[in-house]
Parts: sequence; structure tokens; C-alpha cells
Amino acid sequence: MSAKLTDRPSPHQKPSFSGRRIDDASLPRSPAMSRRDVLAGGFCLCCIPRAGFAVEAAGVEEVASGVFVRRGPDVEASPDNHNGIANIGFVVGRDAVLVTDPGGSLADGRWLRSEIRKRTEKPTRHVVVTHLHPDHCFGTAAFEEDQPNIIGHHGLSAALQARGEFYRQRLAEILDPQEVGRVVLPTQEVNADGAEIDLGGRVIRFTAHKTAHTTCDLSMTDSHTGLLFAGDLLFVGRVPSLDGSLLGWLDELPKLRALRPTKVVPGHGPAVVEAVPAIADLERYLVTLRDETREAIANGMTLEEAVEAVAQSERARWALFDDYNGRNVTQAYKELEWE
Repeated sequence: MSAKLTDRPSPHQKPSFSGRRIDDASLPRSPAMSRRDVLAGGFCLCCIPRAGFAVEAAGVEEVASGVFVRRGPDVEASPDNHNGIANIGFVVGRDAVLVTDPGGSLADGRWLRSEIRKRTEKPTRHVVVTHLHPDHCFGTAAFEEDQPNIIGHHGLSAALQARGEFYRQRLAEILDPQEVGRVVLPTQEVNADGAEIDLGGRVIRFTAHKTAHTTCDLSMTDSHTGLLFAGDLLFVGRVPSLDGSLLGWLDELPKLRALRPTKVVPGHGPAVVEAVPAIADLERYLVTLRDETREAIANGMTLEEAVEAVAQSERARWALFDDYNGRNVTQAYKELEWE
């Protein structure tokens, strides 16, 4: 049985929890880095915002009882969309609200917070950040007034400290700097044993995944509806972006299936989808990427040649394919070259 954590964390400590239940706590914090450092470190730049096209803002949809999701459009960041391009939302329990994810900028997070207030006066006690990419995390600061727990994977702090400030600076080149938001570190970390939170008659269970889409992917399941929130472990319709481990991602997909969801909220794509076909589509792309990259390496293709050739059969199936597939091939080639 999961233990219940009742102590409030010190402002100077960042407690982790593992197989434990959280009812309440508080506070966020912040970090720094340059483009040269990012490039020298070999960090993935594929999810850094780039100027994109204007898009009409989507509203919040109730996809299950007490579960609200805003579908992010399949575009890049622009001043008009405030980097509101990921699926974000919130879950309402008897006693409290949990946010997942908080949005792609301070402006996007403030919009989400206003949508919550239109629907409930219950306190927002938890903000979940499923991973480090800008479109999922920069809205966190919009919720500081609520003094929530900021919940993330046990690798999220290190990832944000390494890249967060660089991401923030890049986002400020696209948006009004006042709209960007600051880097906020988690106050509660989920370890490998997982964790759960009770919102009042509604338990949310967390899974901290091994390196896959990123080094810090967190998913969660709403016990009340059985709905799985997969974050960017699941892309639907929009081409996946590889920033962790291709082989690791393929290893994590059976673990998503093992959670036995019927419906899933993906990180990108429709607000809610059937689990089985959505996971199968992603797996097909990743397997194609793996197998064709291995074949390219075995045939002596250079990286540049592989980028042009690998996974082209998938092109018509995914939005933004030309923007991301080449980077995915590059990541896969580096990972598989020395197998």
C-alpha cells in the first residue's frame, strides 16, 4: 500500500517521492546556458521553438468526466499561438485540481489558468510537467500564485538546468519576452517506483519512464476514468521527435500497453484517442526508423545520405515530417552506429 506524504517540502529542498501518495505541498524554483554549450553538448535542438504560422486558438474540451484537454495544433510556435502547440489540460477532483501540462509559455499558462477558473473554484494544488520541452513546461510560472506542487520525473531538474535557459532565450526570440515565462524546477520528483496523488475521490498514478522520447518522460493514469496521459511518449498525426533513445522509446511502448488504457491523451494529436491503434502507429514509425537506419549504416551510407533516405515511406502519414524526420534520423544514426 502506498504511504501518504504529509510533510511540506522546505523551500530549499526538492523532495522526491517513490510509491507514495501526495496530498499537498508547495513552491517552484529556477536555473541557466548558451547555444554554444547546447551544441557542444550534443543536445537535441529539434523541439526548440521556431517561428511558425498563425493558428486559431483551440478551446478546452471535456474528454472524460472532470478531465479537460486543449488540443495543440500541428504547427510551430508563433506570436499568435504563444507556443500553445501541445496538448495541455487539467483534472478536477472532489478537493483539488491537477494541471497537466501547464502550457508552452507564460501567456499560454495564464490562458489555461483562466479556463480552469471558468469551470471550478477548487484549488489548483498540483502542476505536472511531463518532460522538459518548451511547449510543455513554460506555462508553469502562470500557476505560482496557487502555490502548487510542481511534479516531474526524477530526471527533469537536471534536464531543465542543462537546457532550460537556452530554451527560454530561443522562445523569447519568437514571443514577446514578457510572455515567455521563466524556468521552474519541480518541487516533487517521481522515482522509478512511481507515485500517486489523491485529488479527493480521484487517484492519479504516475510512471517515471526510462530514457525514451527524452531522459525525463512522465506519464499518468486517472484511476477514476482509466484515462492515460502519455505526454510526448505518444504522438498522433504529428511526426514524433526523438530526443532520448530510439531503442529506449521502443522498449517503453510495451510498458504503456501494460497499463491497459483504452483511451489516451497524447502529447500531440487529437485530445483523446483509442490507445491500441495510436500506439501501433507510433511503433511502426519508430521501427521503420530503427530498421532503415541500421540498414543504411550496414550499407555504408553517410549520415547525410541516411537523412535523405530513411523512413521516407512514412512521409505522408505525419504532419511536420520534413521538419523533424531528418533530425530523428541523425539521432538514430548516432545511437545505432556503434551497436
